[in-house]
Amino acid sequence: MDNVVELNNVTKNFKGFSVKNIDLQLKKGFVTGFIGANGAGKSTTIKMMMNLLRPDSGEVKLFGLDYKTHEKEIKERIGFVYDGNVFFEGLNLKDIKRIVGPAYKHWDDGLFYHYVEQFDLPLNKAMKTLSKGMQMKASLAIALSHHAELIIMDEPTAGLDPIFRRELLDLLQELMIDGNRTIFFSTHITTDLNRIADYIAFINRGKLIFNQSIHDVAENYALVKGGMDLLDRDTEKDFLHVHRAPTGFEALTDNIQSVKSTFGDSIVIEQASLEDIMYYLKGDIHHV
Repeated sequence: MDNVVELNNVTKNFKGFSVKNIDLQLKKGFVTGFIGANGAGKSTTIKMMMNLLRPDSGEVKLFGLDYKTHEKEIKERIGFVYDGNVFFEGLNLKDIKRIVGPAYKHWDDGLFYHYVEQFDLPLNKAMKTLSKGMQMKASLAIALSHHAELIIMDEPTAGLDPIFRRELLDLLQELMIDGNRTIFFSTHITTDLNRIADYIAFINRGKLIFNQSIHDVAENYALVKGGMDLLDRDTEKDFLHVHRAPTGFEALTDNIQSVKSTFGDSIVIEQASLEDIMYYLKGDIHHV
């Protein structure tokens, strides 16, 4: 299977924070959701993918190419949809098309007007007068109009109302039908990903915890609930994190079979949501 993006052992250090030894592959034709708390390293990783930041070590490749020798070719094939307006505020969509269009070899005017109509976008209103949702759709229309093969979205649904969010997610699902596009979708609203993601990559405190199919995440992680009397040093070994309360404990595990053989019927096992996994692992990376 083709990898559209490959980050191999990528590290970027800042004062007081670093993204460490990231190995991340994005498979062609799929939606990968990128989750993690604010400040976990999502934006830093995306900036390295887009060559806005250079890694201190490791290798970044897109479409099998590196930025050193193929920057223009790579950027032709990427569309970026950002949380908020990335265009000059006073410009309208017609102005932006006039400026952006000639920069792309594969710019398609017909496609641009198709998406303007489909998304119900005003051509002559200044970007700053548009709602956040409309700005998002404008960014997406421009990304799609130059036949971008990889669409990178940084927190695209943050601040959108629920109806608009659902509309955007339905639209992304439609875009994936032909199998030629790949979407990398960074978010902390994990419920969005249950609807559209094929793979989930989870970053925590600058470390990539996993990159698995959404099906495998559902199979591998579970919430375990039981009485406090069941906990001791031996029985806790199968848990990634334990939350204790007077009424009993709740714990996250990635070793369901072992938990079943240790506790038998004395516990309740439930599927862990992406939010559960983020919550329990956020402050706890000793198992990585």
